[in-house]
Amino acid sequence: MTHPVPFVGLTGGLGAGKSTALEALRDLGAATISSDAVVHELYASPALRDAVVARWGAEVAPGGVVDRAAVARRAFAGEEERRWLEQLLWPLVGARVAAWLSEAREREPAPPAAVVEVPLLFEAGLQDAYDATIAVLATEEIRSERAAARGHEHVDERDARQLPQEEKAARATFVVRNDGTVEDLQAQLSAVLAKLRG
Repeated sequence: MTHPVPFVGLTGGLGAGKSTALEALRDLGAATISSDAVVHELYASPALRDAVVARWGAEVAPGGVVDRAAVARRAFAGEEERRWLEQLLWPLVGARVAAWLSEAREREPAPPAAVVEVPLLFEAGLQDAYDATIAVLATEEIRSERAAARGHEHVDERDARQLPQEEKAARATFVVRNDGTVEDLQAQLSAVLAKLRG
């Protein structure tokens, strides 16, 4: 039996704590998936590996394994390269998420929501695909610390492609702050799920 499970897009700036929020939502019973994790899976497929090697050379897949940092360096080098990669990836990610959503809506008991973490949700104009959106916010200082701690390459280029936090917050259905404890975040997300159910 298919259930009317709300389909929710989760986003936030670099270092805002989207992954932490996604984990908290999973702990609260939501069905969750990360578009980044889907991309990671896709890079393991021979078809996608061969496509990036044909475009950028064998050095992006040493030993036949895609090096995501090397791919990012090529993709963020110019608008045309980034667009090529997005046109290759996004339809594949979309198909994978659609299959996952279909499975989530068949689950017993039904989850309170089906949540997809999408870093460039608003930037890519994907918000209309969702029943609701959640923006995760944190102070600039905390975001910078987290991004540096995770060793993100090309932080400035990635951040430049993203809307300012305030803009994401203005466009989102729900806004949660992630500059306190995980418990604080979980309490806010629990309230969001209650509203989605209501």
